[in-house]
Amino acid sequence: MSAELLINITPQECRVALLENGILQEVQIERLSRRGIVGNIYKGKVSRVLPGMEAAFIDIGLDKSAFLHASDLSLPNAEELNGDAELVAEARKPPQIADVLHEGKGLLVQVIKDPLGTKGARLTTYVTVPSRFLVLMPDNQTIGVSGKIDTPSERDRLREMIAKLREEFGDEFGYIVRTAAEGITEETLRRDMKFLRNIWFMIQETSAASEKAKLVYSDLPLVQRALRDMVGEPIERILVDSRTTANTVQEFCSKYIPDLPVSIDHYPGERPIFDLHGVEEEIQKSLQRKVPLKSGGYLIVDQTEAMTTIDVNTGGFVGSRNLEETIFRTNMEAAQAIARQLRLRNLGGIIILDFIDMLEQEHKKQVMRTLERALEKDYAKTYICDVSPLGLVEMTRKRTRESLEHVLCGSCPTCKGRGYVKTPETVCYEIFREILRAVRQFDAQGLLVLASQDVIDMLVDEESDSLAELQEFVNIPTRLQVEALYTQEQFDVVLL
Repeated sequence: MSAELLINITPQECRVALLENGILQEVQIERLSRRGIVGNIYKGKVSRVLPGMEAAFIDIGLDKSAFLHASDLSLPNAEELNGDAELVAEARKPPQIADVLHEGKGLLVQVIKDPLGTKGARLTTYVTVPSRFLVLMPDNQTIGVSGKIDTPSERDRLREMIAKLREEFGDEFGYIVRTAAEGITEETLRRDMKFLRNIWFMIQETSAASEKAKLVYSDLPLVQRALRDMVGEPIERILVDSRTTANTVQEFCSKYIPDLPVSIDHYPGERPIFDLHGVEEEIQKSLQRKVPLKSGGYLIVDQTEAMTTIDVNTGGFVGSRNLEETIFRTNMEAAQAIARQLRLRNLGGIIILDFIDMLEQEHKKQVMRTLERALEKDYAKTYICDVSPLGLVEMTRKRTRESLEHVLCGSCPTCKGRGYVKTPETVCYEIFREILRAVRQFDAQGLLVLASQDVIDMLVDEESDSLAELQEFVNIPTRLQVEALYTQEQFDVVLL
């Protein structure tokens, strides 16, 4: 499998696209005016405690107060409790928020979810600092290894190196070894650990010196973040359409990722880099509800405030054997397409998958296995439930940043986000009721109806008899006028 990273830079935004075998798998967009804050660490101050919700609002210096739940408060380490089972069990219970926090208290917090819609950022006091190969956990003593490193001997080797280096530095910080660390040397790990320790000490000093709510550590910009996190994939080339950014990327890689076996090239072409590789077209497709499948079937993706639903349909796929085989093949293709769409659209939270009902249990198992395998490449953590009694698959995908649709789109000014508008027929009947209301309340010599082209066309065609009867009933002449700027739902009845 060949993969490449495309980076598109403009003064207003930065876009990073990951392609595998020429097919877009993931796209991240960061705008200068709306830069994400996930991973940022703040010195915060408690502005309000809500005992009934076991939560608190924290002022971190932004327009909206951030949200901290009791479950996101750091707890004592088991090591600190001498392994006492009762003490450990008691300590692991979420504390009563009012017993821990009070208004005006200062604390160090990290953003785990960007502000979404009307909601403020979500916080945690489990502060972590990531680097290329490690994640530092200052409030924990655990040594963890990424589950994607599945060789037992390599996992043991990495654990032993971390334990040895921890003893060398004389600290008891916890560390998670990232996937990119597979096969690295002890010296490389030592440099990474030293780098993280220096950052953490700087964060502590900045936080202690500040009495006000403020940012004490900012995560890397999108380009550097992508290099740190996404280059764990077998990427062959990084292509950047800005010479300045290409130089920055090369400097960053030579300093922090010196062993990166990837060519970093500047793209000087006149044709936009995303157009050349078909990325722009794929982004536009990812904003549509309907996702066509190669077999002729299709998916319908609906994103709501509470959850995302994905419906699978056979469409024009008729198969070659029988109905059950047709359904099975459609669901198998849909499972892979769903995994790609979740990653591409950055959909998170609760997701309901409505596969076409299958009769054979073996077919159901194969579809679930295909879905699980396809989701293994996803950076976001996912959890899949078995098929429910109603034939639905419930799953969750960790949501940290806004979905692609929320980044690029807003509510329709015509339908106000409903996704539907009133039919011309419905608007005609509303106009009739408005005419009756106006005539009963005011004296008028005539009426002027202003509406969109479709509504006026219906009034003079299908509803002409009804309009004539109404005019005869109110005994007032009525003129019709098209207003080109009116939406289908807009109209005015003017008294003359």
